[in-house]
Amino acid sequence: MAARSKPLAWFAAPLICLALTVPARAEPPEQLNTIRDVVLAVHRCWRPPPADKAGPIDITVIVSFNREGAILGHPRISYESQEATDNDRIAYRVAVMEALQRCTPMPFTESLGGAVAGRPFAIPFRNKKYPPRSQEKRAWLLPKIL
Repeated sequence: MAARSKPLAWFAAPLICLALTVPARAEPPEQLNTIRDVVLAVHRCWRPPPADKAGPIDITVIVSFNREGAILGHPRISYESQEATDNDRIAYRVAVMEALQRCTPMPFTESLGGAVAGRPFAIPFRNKKYPPRSQEKRAWLLPKIL
């Protein structure tokens, strides 16, 4: 059997070389202009611990930022699920603090930086699985046809 050339490899090789030689553009980070933007940005940075290391829990952190978006003071955990074990709590505290380190300094607009400087944010992280809401029908609300 004769060796056949691989057209896909011949086609992909120049594209890979081109991709490696083109300098990557460092785009400036998207400016955050609302409180909602800040909370969403922190949530994008959060990586919950793997399920084999910690059970799912809810945790809330209180954190303040300065005008430039850096953390002001020390973040504080204000809520953790009651059923969490000590190992779960530690794993989630580490995950939350790592998320804050990855995200800061936050790229605040000048107006948002002035508005939120020094003010505490309570940022919840929800990772618990909640049961679906029951679909029970309420007999007293259904009209009766006689």
